[in-house]
Amino acid sequence: MKWSKSFIQTFREDPADAESISHKLMVRAGLVRQLQAGVYTFLPLGSRALQKIANVVRAEMNAAGAIELLMPVMHPAELWQETGRFDGYGDAMCKFKDRKGHVNVLGPTHEEVVTDIVRNANLSYRNLPVNLYQIQVKFRDEARPRFGVVRTREFIMKDAYSFDTDFDGLNKSYQLMYDAYLRIFTRCGLKARPVEADTGLIGGDVSHEFMVLVPAGEDRVLTCTKCAYAANIEKAEVKSSGGLPADRDTTELRVREKKETPGKRTVEEVAQFLGVSPRDIVKTLIYKTDKGPLAVLVRGDHEVNEPKLARFAKAAKLEMASPEYIQEVTGGPIGFSGPIGLRARVLADHGVAPLLNFVVGANVRDLHWVNVNLNRDFKPEAFADLRLAVEGDPCPRCGGPIQFSIGVEVGHVFKLGTKYSEKMHCEYLDPEQKRKPMIMGCYGIGVTRIMATAIESHFDKDGIIWPKEIAPFQVELVTLVGKETKVAEIGEQVYAELTKAGLEVLWDDRDQAPGVKFKDADLLGLPIRVTIGKRSIEAGTADVRRRNNAEQTSVPIGDVVKAVQEQWNAYVV
Repeated sequence: MKWSKSFIQTFREDPADAESISHKLMVRAGLVRQLQAGVYTFLPLGSRALQKIANVVRAEMNAAGAIELLMPVMHPAELWQETGRFDGYGDAMCKFKDRKGHVNVLGPTHEEVVTDIVRNANLSYRNLPVNLYQIQVKFRDEARPRFGVVRTREFIMKDAYSFDTDFDGLNKSYQLMYDAYLRIFTRCGLKARPVEADTGLIGGDVSHEFMVLVPAGEDRVLTCTKCAYAANIEKAEVKSSGGLPADRDTTELRVREKKETPGKRTVEEVAQFLGVSPRDIVKTLIYKTDKGPLAVLVRGDHEVNEPKLARFAKAAKLEMASPEYIQEVTGGPIGFSGPIGLRARVLADHGVAPLLNFVVGANVRDLHWVNVNLNRDFKPEAFADLRLAVEGDPCPRCGGPIQFSIGVEVGHVFKLGTKYSEKMHCEYLDPEQKRKPMIMGCYGIGVTRIMATAIESHFDKDGIIWPKEIAPFQVELVTLVGKETKVAEIGEQVYAELTKAGLEVLWDDRDQAPGVKFKDADLLGLPIRVTIGKRSIEAGTADVRRRNNAEQTSVPIGDVVKAVQEQWNAYVV
């Protein structure tokens, strides 16, 4: 492709609203343009990179035995109502009525649709397992789109769905996808680490996220420095300390009393006012669930892990209570809630169990209880791991030290079991001609997110450094023409020879100064650059260099194709 005949616009300055490296470079290199918040156009170079990523994904999925199809983006609401996710998905789901008043959704994912397809196929055990996948647009009305195409409202995803007769079959299908994902990410230039993850709105019992550790990530990842344990913050387990702290007098239970705490609502304010540590305060957080009000107790220096809480409480819906709801449940305003005399289900994190003579809210404005103790003053329904892990927590597997990192989730695999097949009656005929629910798994990859994450992983001060398999073009040919018509003629010859050799070439044939062309070449970051100018023509040579190597080599014009092929084979990022 000749630059002069293409649609490529580059910019020297970073966009004002860009936070991440990938967002800045994708806009400046002319890969994307924002249409509205969280919605992007992929311009020609960006579109070519997306196609390269999709080709890698497609090749590995096909090699793993998955079968490609293409499902609609618009879904009838009835399918989602069958599983209960029409209401459960929340505000992230885009819903609308058509001209006949029928309610539809724009698919954030396709479990319901693919299950409907398979249940109507009337399959027997002889037809299973089967794994169906697509590469398709998804819609999720994100509250806070950010980091360019890392978190958007419209994005391209590869989603696959396996159907098996039993859990042994599911385990095999899951492992096939797990292994395929590792190959996909490696080919796309990403070092992706599988971590244990919460299943969230998709559901199921087991899932793994594939995380790439880059600064633009929104996910906190915990890894053990001694063993292979790794999990995202929502899934990370916290070991119960068990028993009482060694430095406490376990026999001295002081008399409980009320203390005035005027206007002191936060843990920090109450701790400072009463002269205690945040560790000696127990927070009572009120939630509204589908089963009624729920109070959860955590130590003052800890935070509730809502996915863990929802799982343990078996709550289909769980949301932080409004001030009005808190007043209704506790009888007091927000900031003064406590477990004593509370008419609500009360659960407590393990970290609360060893505490003695601690502080809680009194369910009355400007009042707290001090010297509160478990069993004597109140008793939770149960203790469980309900908090977020923090620095200093031991590994739940080996007890070794854990470390925190920031990452981007580029893929997620789930063992769904029968969550969808039972509700939607997706069944197969077994050898005895009995109908049984299929055992399902689902597997997602963010195609657009891979592009951004690859750029986050490979760049320098001058621009992008593309991994070879997903670069929009393999070679950029730069001709420094000026008034030299001979340079243009040789450039045409080299361009034709490179193209004939099967190489994908972007020829910068513009009438621009050398400095502009070199800056744009570095910004675009194509793997190999070939430069032809007056001096090289006089010497009968061209300059060849790899984007990730500052050194360039002068080769005879007739050897350019061979030199480019050698540099391409040596190119690794």
